[in-house]
Amino acid sequence: MIFITYIKDISKDTYETLVASDISKYLDTGFSVSLKPNLVVPGPASNGAVTHPEVVDGVIRYLKDFGVKQIKIIESSWVGDSTLRAFKYCGYEELSLKYDVPLIDLKSDSCSTHNHSGLDIKICNEALNTDFLINIPALKAHCQTKLTCCLKNLKGCIPDSEKRRFHTLGIHKPVAALNAIIKTGYCVVDGICGDLTFEEGGNPVTSNRILAGRDPLLIDSYCSMLIGYHPDDIEYLTYSKKIGIGKYYSDETDIVELNTENKIITGTRYPNIGDRYRSIIDEDAACSACYSALIYALHRLGGRSGTNNKLCIGQGYKGKTGTKTGTGSCIGIGTCTQGFETYIKGCPPKAVDIIKLLKSF
Repeated sequence: MIFITYIKDISKDTYETLVASDISKYLDTGFSVSLKPNLVVPGPASNGAVTHPEVVDGVIRYLKDFGVKQIKIIESSWVGDSTLRAFKYCGYEELSLKYDVPLIDLKSDSCSTHNHSGLDIKICNEALNTDFLINIPALKAHCQTKLTCCLKNLKGCIPDSEKRRFHTLGIHKPVAALNAIIKTGYCVVDGICGDLTFEEGGNPVTSNRILAGRDPLLIDSYCSMLIGYHPDDIEYLTYSKKIGIGKYYSDETDIVELNTENKIITGTRYPNIGDRYRSIIDEDAACSACYSALIYALHRLGGRSGTNNKLCIGQGYKGKTGTKTGTGSCIGIGTCTQGFETYIKGCPPKAVDIIKLLKSF
């Protein structure tokens, strides 16, 4: 089961996502709970690289209201950067003071060696010595692994020397093995404005949603489709499925959507990214989640739609057919364009499905 909330107030909507979710089945007030955001670099979350502090704010408020007393935030930024700087510049020092929640820099933590699938992996003890780990990644693309979300976010739970070694081992199998050793209690994904191409940020694409659920592989496989990949395109997802981390998203997966009224974001603009493709898009009152799927798809296709027809998207196309004066026949993107002769269903559609349709031309 995956819970998806379309956001307006990040902290409030994150809190309400957890209230509506099934996390209470797995929590206990006596648990020690560790929160693992993605703070790969020091910088604002609006750049598309790091977890919004407001998301973690909503998680902390939920835990405190639930009755959890022991909460900490754990993280290790990427090799060569300072976690302490990231805590400061990403807004986490303020969170720590506001809620009296300690910040743990895993770069200074002790570690122990554990084995899975024939791999010895050094893991920071703080990541293991907790009753319940809440994984709070930023959903974004990655220059090497294509996707980074729940599973890969746990790479921040190993020492820098091990991060380097993961790359020499090919990264995919070690990431899967790591997730077999570190048990995730729950996932809360920041899908607000993840980067289009690179884990360091700079090319954010607004999607305005939070995703939550118990199974990190289920969520990652679904998120891979949101940004234009089949789960088997991501090697560490394939390995994770093989060793029993969880299951892939399928048409039978229960998707619970919350705050659907917040999908309506008229006239959304995507500086530096959407402008590249605006000449082939006719947008009329498009929701950000729908529009972002189209942007991810076009980027994966190298900016080519495969057709000379316009791509029509948005609520303004409800009840209309696929012909626009002066442009010829249009291809519809999303359920709002279901009156078109050719359209891709979904509210929002997945980028992987848009790619499949456009490749057919």
